[in-house]
Amino acid sequence: MKKNYFLSGLFAMAMTGMALISCTDTDEPGSGSGSGSKGNYVIAATAIVSGSSVPVLLTAESLESGEITAAGNGLVNDGATYWVFYGNKYLYALNYNQGNAGTTQSFVMNAGNEPEKRTQEYHVNRFTTYGYYNEYIMTTSTGAGPTEMNDENGYTPKSFLVSYLDVEKQTYTSNSVTKETPFLSENFLGNGEFVTLAGIEQVGNKVYAAAIPMGLSQYGGIQKNEDGSYKWVLSGNEDLIKTESGGSNSSAYYKDELQWTQYPNECHIAIFSDRTLSSYKYITTNKISYAAGRMKSQYYQMNWLADDGYVYVFSPSYAKTMTDVRQQTTLPAGVVRIDTKTEEFDAGYYYNLEEKANGHSFMRSWYISGSYFLLLMYDKEITDAAKVADQLAVFNASTGTLTYVNGLPSDVSGFGNTPYMENGNAYVAVTTSSGYPAIYKVDPANATATKGLVVNVTQLNGVGKLE
Repeated sequence: MKKNYFLSGLFAMAMTGMALISCTDTDEPGSGSGSGSKGNYVIAATAIVSGSSVPVLLTAESLESGEITAAGNGLVNDGATYWVFYGNKYLYALNYNQGNAGTTQSFVMNAGNEPEKRTQEYHVNRFTTYGYYNEYIMTTSTGAGPTEMNDENGYTPKSFLVSYLDVEKQTYTSNSVTKETPFLSENFLGNGEFVTLAGIEQVGNKVYAAAIPMGLSQYGGIQKNEDGSYKWVLSGNEDLIKTESGGSNSSAYYKDELQWTQYPNECHIAIFSDRTLSSYKYITTNKISYAAGRMKSQYYQMNWLADDGYVYVFSPSYAKTMTDVRQQTTLPAGVVRIDTKTEEFDAGYYYNLEEKANGHSFMRSWYISGSYFLLLMYDKEITDAAKVADQLAVFNASTGTLTYVNGLPSDVSGFGNTPYMENGNAYVAVTTSSGYPAIYKVDPANATATKGLVVNVTQLNGVGKLE
């Protein structure tokens, strides 16, 4: 049985303190002057109070109609990078801080039909992608491996760093990276490059994840053959090796590394034997570029298990945005699929999505149900620095059609991080530059959006359901 897991949220400003809203006579969240609406649907929102952003969790009986307000209602909280719904049981405020651990909290719906914070808090390791495996919410990143394996230059190999949040037991653990169990991401694909993972998708007991080649680390970048030539640097690419450190944040680079992949015209999917990520195989196709949407250091999932038993793999061709032509993909944004019975790419399945979108690409993708996927589309070519992801489209995997969604407001300024899926429809949190934000119901069969619940706040960050 396929579980229904949904992620919701936008990057939200943190606020210290957390309190269940009580009744007073002001219009601030928590003050009690507004008319409450109790229901199982949970909306993560941001209200402005005295010039400051205040994250608040609101509830509603329906997503398809009505109006609610944060004035006097909801649960004020610390905000989240991602609002992560585990089924209809738990809501996690998963926080990511660049280079550091972020404080993660979780919530349930109490007997009074109000969101309630659970007892445990966690400092989750830096992560670049996340997903689910049985009772766990998993996060992964690629970082420093065992120092005992340092090379003669003192450079440390890259390893996968994995975190596990056990939603039932409220425990947090991470993998132990040692010389005996290094979880190396170095030379993961046999070409010397290290990889990071995008999209943790459980298939049976296995994990499917896109292996995104990142180039040659310091550990691998200057390895030489006996004749003095570089071991892993392609001929003509020697000048791509950094001679000094520079850049910042997700674009930082270091002396002696070759930043970004030399193989932009390939897509690799790693198939791990279980959640430990200790044993794997990988499969490769040259029909699409690597399968990840990107925003700074975050790598968005593009591999999804559908009801027909195939894993569909999307590529927005992000490698088109690389500075050096040698590292730019020539492949258009597209989609392929994997037969999970044979664990191989379906040789007869491929669609050029860029062609269907008049030369545009997409930032994110989500599986709705049946044959339908929802794509967050750019309004311009992916190489255009002025592009904005402010449109939605539905992809029908059976027919190969891509249809832009009608019925959305013309002044969209933001979407919740991930839609909530129910009864074959997608419910999307939409913020506009005028008026109050609202939840829109997207019917994938006719690619039509219908305005539903209006929320009297400044921003909608996500939506889901708690029983």
